[in-house]
Amino acid sequence: MIVVFTIVAAVAIMLVLWWFNADISSKRPRSGDVAPPFALPDQEGITRSLAEFQGKWLVLYFYPRDDTPGCVEQAMRFRNSLRDLDGLGATVCGVSVDDSRSHAAFARKYSLPFALLADKGGLVAARYGSLRHLGLVRFATRNTFLVNPLGKIAKVYRGVNASRNADEVIGDLKTITKE
Repeated sequence: MIVVFTIVAAVAIMLVLWWFNADISSKRPRSGDVAPPFALPDQEGITRSLAEFQGKWLVLYFYPRDDTPGCVEQAMRFRNSLRDLDGLGATVCGVSVDDSRSHAAFARKYSLPFALLADKGGLVAARYGSLRHLGLVRFATRNTFLVNPLGKIAKVYRGVNASRNADEVIGDLKTITKE
């Protein structure tokens, strides 16, 4: 009897997790879509919105947690690539469900000169199909969106590799801006 209950409970949990993830994935924006709007506080408490980046390329990258190995690597690679990104007319913003205070400590520790947006409620991550639930724990998945100067998504990078993401974005920006 206990074995049957355990199996039923495990299946129920798997179905709930699948439902949360299926619901999020069905809302994923694609290349060519208008970028979902956002207004989130950065590490300084300043509200940043999609509208302020009109006329520029925006690299909007979602990451799971501040100060974790993959997130540190991805942020530092974007930091180290800022000269190239600036030269291509692009601005970088990172987004996670951590709060502004956590972002401020993360930015200070690694000298990150770009905005880290605090999506505490996970609403923006959900709009971008980048929110995952593991039971009661939720976090942003490592996805990146390249938004063109008109506010449309030019390229979507799903499940990115933290060590290659900045280089991929730069390569694609070089190709796109030459066209």
